Amino acid sequence: MEPFKTEVDAASGLFDAYTKLKTEISRVIIGQDEVVKLVLTSIFCQGHSLLVGVPGLAKTLLIQTVASALNLKFNRIQFTPDLMPSDILGAETLNKERDFQFIKGPIFANIILADEINRTPPKTQAALLESMQEYSVTIAGHSYELEKPFFVLATQNPIEQEGTYPLPEAQLDRFMFNILLEYPSYQSEVEIVKSTTGNKTQQAQQVLSGEEIKFYQNLVRKVPVADNVVEYAVNLAHRTRPQTERATDITNKYLEWGAGPRASQYLVLAAKCNALLNGKYSPDIEDIQATAKPIFRHRVVRNFKAEAEEVTVDHIIDQLL
Repeated sequence: MEPFKTEVDAASGLFDAYTKLKTEISRVIIGQDEVVKLVLTSIFCQGHSLLVGVPGLAKTLLIQTVASALNLKFNRIQFTPDLMPSDILGAETLNKERDFQFIKGPIFANIILADEINRTPPKTQAALLESMQEYSVTIAGHSYELEKPFFVLATQNPIEQEGTYPLPEAQLDRFMFNILLEYPSYQSEVEIVKSTTGNKTQQAQQVLSGEEIKFYQNLVRKVPVADNVVEYAVNLAHRTRPQTERATDITNKYLEWGAGPRASQYLVLAAKCNALLNGKYSPDIEDIQATAKPIFRHRVVRNFKAEAEEVTVDHIIDQLL
């Protein structure tokens, strides 16, 4: 890509690229603007996202469309109860010369769609941990690097819980965002039906290459942040931890467990990216608040009292904000 003269120009370049990306993705995905923004934010922050929603809300199509617009290699892994770690990572096999040869699994791509990730046992879920954190795969003592940029975008069905395996907290913490997909509005659904029941299919055109994405990922990390914004993010994370000095009444009353330091890191990183995507050059407290819900949603654990009184995680986060 052509180098920018200054970082301000580069920031403007990211804003322009994001605007084009939104336009291309909206040709295929109708009425999910906030979800699209969060997915793109996680990509520019080198994070992974968990998309939670009932069937039929175009979770898979959204991820495929994002991969097309970013011109990245895309692989879809359908998680099932009989899926084995080697089905994801690959395995060593004997070739004709009777030497061991590593056959790469579908994890060797830029964007991985982990479809219905909670349908597979913990042993197979854990196969993703190293690749999500270290961007590498270890098989039979040998380590294989994954090509960057690399993202895992996982989907989960919240209503059909029979035959599912809840994701362990360590796995959930690897996801930057937990994004809830809601039903489309009436008008959006009318547009969806019109655009999907004709003989023409819309496709997103390529906007960014892998090299450009890596450039913008580095740019996001260079964005300056005022001390009061960092302190607000850390304070917010501390307030989710029950029975600590900064815990609030609602935290002590309704939370069993709070968010760890990774939440503070992601709050600041997401705020940097959110500022750039809104045409600003430095984040403020509003940028922290804009992404707090999807960052905290899967990192705080409600206690029995909250479940009995049907107090949702989002309600608790709203009170903390």
